[in-house]
Amino acid sequence: MCFFDLARWQFHFENGSKDAVLNVLSYYQNEDGGFGHAIEADAWNPNSAPIQTWTATEILREIDFTDNSHPIIKGILCYLESGQSFNGEFWYNIIISNNEYPHAPWWHADNERNIHNDYNPTACLAGFIIRFAEKDSKLYELGCRIAKEAFEHLMSDKSQMDMHATLCYIRLMEYLEKANTTDIIDLVSLKNKLKEQVKNCITRDTDKWKSSYICKPSQFFNSPNSIFYSENKEIAEYECEFIIKTQLDDGSWNITWEWGQYPDEWAISKNWWKSNVIIQNILYLRNFRKI
Repeated sequence: MCFFDLARWQFHFENGSKDAVLNVLSYYQNEDGGFGHAIEADAWNPNSAPIQTWTATEILREIDFTDNSHPIIKGILCYLESGQSFNGEFWYNIIISNNEYPHAPWWHADNERNIHNDYNPTACLAGFIIRFAEKDSKLYELGCRIAKEAFEHLMSDKSQMDMHATLCYIRLMEYLEKANTTDIIDLVSLKNKLKEQVKNCITRDTDKWKSSYICKPSQFFNSPNSIFYSENKEIAEYECEFIIKTQLDDGSWNITWEWGQYPDEWAISKNWWKSNVIIQNILYLRNFRKI
């Protein structure tokens, strides 16, 4: 377990402090305010990237840290306002400098062909802006515009989103609720659409869960208090059983994906992912009152 995940573990289960998590998190933040340095463990690029920065926002959410005067949050807002890896509509999912460092193949940039102009992580980052930026700022205006565009895209698109984009829309919804903002988009329609997306996205064939990269309920929620629980109650409860039954002898869980390249670095990243999965699984069981 790396120092970062150790601080997270101590916060959740050993009365550790938010400050300890924030202190370790700050080491992943660059001078431009963005995040890199393999905070998303499948990309070892030290440069700031939207996906790595999104990962940092997930940690802030996990520890319920909301002080927008803190240097970490202020830095993220500065990075998002800078225009780096942003084309006016989307923050890029993949950046070209990933190619210069060990990374999973899905983070490889092929002459900007696959920089992923979609709402992963853009929808979430727009929500973060709305939650934390000053309401009279240009950045706030940008966040509102992108949130509206993301909402219009979702409501007009009849196809099923993948689980990563769906999660980013869920975060957008949550940030808007936390910001007490009701006049940017129709939150009721967004919630109803996301309930449909979540239900369709979860992999119902549980035989695939052990060895395939699939979508479990915990991708979207980790508590029966979630708005997504009631329509997915049976499979969400099954995930508790699955977690308990599939724990390995060393206390970890199997990682169901591989890089297929950079074997030495992947061995390290795999252990980082195991630490993350341990924390997520134990939180899930605790929130469902199984431990």
